[in-house]
Amino acid sequence: MIKVLLVDDHELVRTGIRRLLEEAPDIEVTGEAGSGQEALGRVRVCPPDVVLMDLNMPGMGGIETTRRLAKTHPEVRVIALTVEDEDPFPGKLHDAGAQGYLTKGCPAEEMLKAIRKVARGLPYVDAHVAKKHMESDWEGAAKVPFERLSTREMEVAMMILGGRKTQAIAEALHVSPKTVSTYRQRIYEKLNIATDVELTRLAYRFGIIQDPD
Repeated sequence: MIKVLLVDDHELVRTGIRRLLEEAPDIEVTGEAGSGQEALGRVRVCPPDVVLMDLNMPGMGGIETTRRLAKTHPEVRVIALTVEDEDPFPGKLHDAGAQGYLTKGCPAEEMLKAIRKVARGLPYVDAHVAKKHMESDWEGAAKVPFERLSTREMEVAMMILGGRKTQAIAEALHVSPKTVSTYRQRIYEKLNIATDVELTRLAYRFGIIQDPD
């Protein structure tokens, strides 16, 4: 039996995924978490085989939570489950230690296939994402500038784009506000920008966040 932990800040999403997984005879949902911090606590108490990890959550996001799990519980395999399919997210999750990457629009059978494959220690990437990135490579598409950021810098950038203040980011990542400011400056330098407004515009341009209009 494959033990799975669901991590998503939306209870409705967790409920839907749980119902789907409960239909599989070889998969058992052993727990749920609404935040990255809660997920770390649940893994410490009852380590699952696979974690389905949302990318964007309040507080500690999916990238940072994945990075910490890879460090403290390397035997636990993480599948990122997100609405984001654009660069640099697949690469950043892989760098953080995720073994799988699924978009929330993937078919139910693909999710089950990913869980089974990752549980065996094999990597799995959403068919849509894999096709998209293969086509991008073949076409020689220009690199997304956000790929220049480290995993931690990307985590900070996503929190900035989410409107979080320096103190809130520091508390979520368990670092000092000064360290967050240092990360912000590194992000600016690598992206050749000077303000959070420019960061937001760049994120819209490259599909890192979606324009509400």
